[in-house]
Amino acid sequence: MVAVKKSNERKFAEIGVRDSKMLSRKRRELLFKSINSISDAIAVDKITPAEINQAMSNKISLNELEAIRFAKLFDQLKEDIGTVYLDSPDVIQEKFGIRFKMSSGKPLKVIGLKQKAQKGIKFTKVISEHKADSKYPVVSAASIIAKVVRDREVKKIEKSLRIRIGSGYPSDSKTIDAVRGNLTNSALLSHVREHWSTMRSIKQTKISYFTE
Repeated sequence: MVAVKKSNERKFAEIGVRDSKMLSRKRRELLFKSINSISDAIAVDKITPAEINQAMSNKISLNELEAIRFAKLFDQLKEDIGTVYLDSPDVIQEKFGIRFKMSSGKPLKVIGLKQKAQKGIKFTKVISEHKADSKYPVVSAASIIAKVVRDREVKKIEKSLRIRIGSGYPSDSKTIDAVRGNLTNSALLSHVREHWSTMRSIKQTKISYFTE
C-alpha cells in the first residue's frame, strides 16, 4: 500500500512509474527507491501460502482474503486519507470495494454505489477498479512495491532451498518443473498453495501417469 499527497502524485508519473508488469525487474528495483522517497507512507502485508490454504479451506476466496488484508493495512494508517484506490482482482470491481468497506473499521464510501449520507461523519472515498494499476500512478507505484517485495521473497526461497523455482507464476515453465520435480519436498511445498489450480493439475498428471 502506498499513501501520497495529491500534490505529489504527479511525481510518480514523472519518474516513469507505470504498471509493474510493463517494467523490467531492474527498472522496478530502481523505481522502488524513488517511490519510497516520494511517498508519505508505505505498508506491505505478506500473505503466506499457509494463510491462503487455511482461508480457502474455510470457503474464503483469495479475492475476499485480499480485501480483508487491504483493509487491515488501511486501518493501520495514521495519515488522513481522502481517497483510496483499489486495484480490484475481481472484474466486478464494485464487489471488491464492498468487501474492502465491510472489512474496514473506518467510514468509507464506495464510488459507484448508493449510500445514505450521515451528518457529522467524514467518509473516505473508495475507488475500486479492475486494472487500476494501469490507470492511476499511485496504484502503479503500489504494484511496483509489491512486485519488488515478491521478487525478493522468491529469491530468498530459492537461496534457502537451493532450488531454481523461477518467478513463481503458473505461466513460468521453471516454476512448474520445480514443483513437479519436488512433490515430496516438504520444504518447497510449504511455499506452494494447495488450492492453486496449477498444483492440482500437476498432481492429477502424476496420478494419471501412475494409473495408466
